[in-house]
Amino acid sequence: MVMGVAQFERLFRHAAGLDIDKSDLKRLEDFINNELHGLLLMAQRLAKMNGRDVITEADVPLTRGLQESIRQFRELNEEVPVKDILERLAKLPPLDLAIGKDMEEMLPDLAGGMVISLAKVFKVIDPAMKNPQTEHWERVEHIYELLV
Repeated sequence: MVMGVAQFERLFRHAAGLDIDKSDLKRLEDFINNELHGLLLMAQRLAKMNGRDVITEADVPLTRGLQESIRQFRELNEEVPVKDILERLAKLPPLDLAIGKDMEEMLPDLAGGMVISLAKVFKVIDPAMKNPQTEHWERVEHIYELLV
């Protein structure tokens, strides 16, 4: 697991006043893993275009909103073990390039920023939402597929 249950709950509550339950955790974990992998695939493309054999932090296509969410996550001083993220990514289709040390160090902040941004998108979809339901998850996943 990328983050512990209590950590996910804290982040969702802090970012958007949302409560998540155990049924949300697997979905959240899968979402974070898939989005991280997708960003790394895009970063890999840029690294290759620039003739590098290692993915660096500069290769990751960060939107302004995701950068802001990463900043907010960093302010919370939450710890996310890089080892756990790398283990989860290893279960996904492999990348052609290695992940550089700076990128590896950025992974926890990137994962945390994604959690923050995800919680905020839920609130945009339904400002009165207290606990995301399956239909909300499906909408948010579709939005991220279109934009990230």
